Parts: sequence; C-alpha cells; structure tokens
Amino acid sequence: MTKTRKRSMCFGLLACLSLVPAAAVDAGGREGIDKVMEATIPPLMKANDIPGMAVAVLADGRARYFNYGVASRESGQPVSEDTLFELGSISKTFTGILGGYALARGKLSLSDPASRYWSELNGSAFDRVSLLQLATYSAGGLPLQFPAASDDKDKMLAYYRDWQPVFAPGSRRLYSNPSIGLFGHLAARSLGQPFDEAMERTLLPRLGLNNTYVHVPAAAQSRYAWGYSKAGKPVRVGPGALDAEAYGIKSSAADMLKYLAINMSGGSDPALRRAIAASHAAYYRVGDMRQGLGWEGYRYPISLSRLLAGNSDAMAFRPQAAQWLTPPLQNDAEALLNKTGSTNGFGAYVLMVPSRGIGLVLLANRNYPNAARVEAAYRILSALEREPKAGPPRRE
Repeated sequence: MTKTRKRSMCFGLLACLSLVPAAAVDAGGREGIDKVMEATIPPLMKANDIPGMAVAVLADGRARYFNYGVASRESGQPVSEDTLFELGSISKTFTGILGGYALARGKLSLSDPASRYWSELNGSAFDRVSLLQLATYSAGGLPLQFPAASDDKDKMLAYYRDWQPVFAPGSRRLYSNPSIGLFGHLAARSLGQPFDEAMERTLLPRLGLNNTYVHVPAAAQSRYAWGYSKAGKPVRVGPGALDAEAYGIKSSAADMLKYLAINMSGGSDPALRRAIAASHAAYYRVGDMRQGLGWEGYRYPISLSRLLAGNSDAMAFRPQAAQWLTPPLQNDAEALLNKTGSTNGFGAYVLMVPSRGIGLVLLANRNYPNAARVEAAYRILSALEREPKAGPPRRE
C-alpha cells in the first residue's frame, strides 16, 4: 500500500468556516485523530481489497486530508485530496438541493403532481404522485433500478407511462433510482434546463465546487480514479436512464468537504440557503432515519447500532412504512445527516453534524459493504468529538 499522505489546512475561501491558525489546534488532538486514522483505514482497505482511499475530516473550521493507496493499480498514481471518485448515490443529495433550488426560485411546488412538469406523463399514474413522493422514494413502489429493457433515456418514458403503483403513493418507502431520478429530471425541466446543465452550470458553481462534475472534462481526466469491480477489473460508471440524477456525480475529497461545509452553513445566497434547508428537512421517519431530499438524517448523538440500521440492506431493498412528519421537521439543532453511495467500482460515505461543525468524507475506488463504511466513520466521528475546540462553523 502506498504510504499515507496527510495534509491539514484551513478553509480560507469559505465564509461559512472560521479561520483557525494551525498553531491553535491542540497537538494532542491532532495526534489522536492521526492514530485513529491509521488504526481504521489501512485495515479497512486490506479487509476489502480497496486500492485507494481519500478521507477528509472537518472540525473546528480545519480541513484535514488522509490519502491512501492508488487511484489506479495499472499506473500506480497515488490518491490525493483532488483525486476524482464516483459518488454513486451521494449524487442524490445534489439532486435534492437542485430540487430545493427550483422550489426556492418558485419554479415548482413539492405538492404538485409529477405530470405537471412533463406533459407526456399526463394520464399516467404520475397524475397522482407528487414531486415530494418521487424525491423521497414513496411514489408507490418504483424499483431500485430501471428494468434492463428500459434503462435508456429513449425508453424510460414508455416505462413511466406504463408503470402502476404497488402501494398507495406516500404509504411506503422503497429506495429507488427511477424515483429520485425522475424528480431530478422534472426539477431541471422546471428551471428550463437539461439536468446536466442545471447541475454543472447552475448549482455546482453556486456551491463553490470546481472539481465536481457530471461529465469529467478532458482537463480533469488525469485526476479521475479507476474503480475496481468484484473481479478486480478496472471499471467506471456507464450510461443509463437518469444516471446523472441518481448516481452520476464525480468529486474529490477536498470538494466534498467544501460541500459539507456549505451544507452546514447554508451559504450566503438566499435561494441556495433555502434550497439546502429544503434538502435537509425531515419529511417522514422510518425507525430512527428521517428522510430528506437525498439526505438521510438522525437525532444526534446516535448509537452505532442505530446508524447501522438506518444504512442497512433492509433500508435499501425492502419497502418500509413511512411515518410522515406534518409539518416537516426543519432546522433541527441536533441532527446527523449522512448518505452512502456506490457504483460498480466505487464506494463512498459522507456525514456531517452541523451543531458540532464536524464533517467526514470517505471515498474509495472499490464498492465495499455499507456497514464497514459506517463503522469506520463512526470510529472517526467519535475521535473528532473528543478533540478540543470542536464546534459549529462561524458565519461571517
């Protein structure tokens, strides 16, 4: 394994984070998190045959990067905080914020029927499915993935027109790419843009992210890691129906830490602030998990067993009764927000605790079990909580 490279810096570019001089960080706390990282990440990589990982932590306004292994086994290129990884379903949190942005701009209402934003759906089941139900996987049983015969942008409309709910809309949560993918597609339509354009030209610049993409440009290809399949073959995500909306974003540890920072502060743009708040709101509960727009939240502090339950296979593959919160729970002062994401060759996890000013990013170029990600993140989070001076970001 390539030797770990650690880097620590302050976020001077983000108004949402306080500037903390390096000398102000307690050396014992820094050494403590270094030891926790070394005791957590290399064994995790070995156990899951992960070629490379980029881990980033935010506490007390300080960004710290821990880079391990290689972005490509073939070239031996080392991982850095600027290496691009596929985010998989963490992309859904971006889609949720884009929908929130359209809401803040008065372009849509979450209570509107989905067919209002795509006339070709008139007369289908989506006359009776709301945008909120699409965004929260509660449309009535849309599956995890498109059927193979419909997994194409030119065939998806016929699939949606023929689809019929298995459950009453709003009654059950069933995690679904076609569900939130359609929400993203319709949100972009409400803004008068294709989704890729709405994301790359409208939302990502407002988030201050300059190393995050739907389509990785030629100039950034050298930073784009290769993922590795179960068979150990180099792979990258392929095209599919609503792929960008559901699982298509690529980003780096450094940019994702900026993303968590602006999620915690809300930023200075009023529309973006409202968009982020809408994505964080809790619309219903399934056990301890509170469903937002892409984001999944919990009351904090939370035990490891409860966090594992919320990120379990049962939550991903089985329908769960939705207990709606009316009105939605907003601006919870004590919340943890998180999201897992995977493609065939990548596995990622992000979490943040806004009240503590703590953010954590784990990016890997292999898909490995969610439970292992959550356990590693929880161990690091516990260490960050023990560090001195951890607190919420200050706003300027």
